[in-house]
Amino acid sequence: MKNTRIRPIQPADDAVTAAVIRQVLTEYGLNREGFAFVDAELEALHENYQPPRAAYHVAEVAGRIVGGAGFGPLLGGDDATAELKKMYLLPEARGLGLGRALMEELLPLVAAAGYTRLYLETMPSMRDAIRLYERYGFKPLDRPLGNTGHHGCQAFYVRSIGSA
Repeated sequence: MKNTRIRPIQPADDAVTAAVIRQVLTEYGLNREGFAFVDAELEALHENYQPPRAAYHVAEVAGRIVGGAGFGPLLGGDDATAELKKMYLLPEARGLGLGRALMEELLPLVAAAGYTRLYLETMPSMRDAIRLYERYGFKPLDRPLGNTGHHGCQAFYVRSIGSA
């Protein structure tokens, strides 16, 4: 992971991070209603992911933002459940260990924020991401939790915090 870095998002990162997220969603054909592509929070990620109950970190390669991931309260969920949000990496950033690095950075923050469960929604076509999630103890659910507005998602996962 030479020349790579994970760090908290800064206000100046919002536009490029939103562009990265939209590029990855477009790659998978998810650039439409029902997916994160249309989330208003994309325009102000730094503002929308403030501690202590949320955080967003970006992944850099040679000083260039190539992805990121965050967490926050699960909309329409209980206070104990956070949602892993907007975890995307550009194609050239995949296979570098950045997904693992983001997870390793965020999971302790989720626990420190007082959550006991971490939920996520994705698509079956995002197989590499699902393999990563499963490696980190996420278990499939047969239905969505909360009310994220991402009604297009078809795969749902949750893991306990404080255990693998």
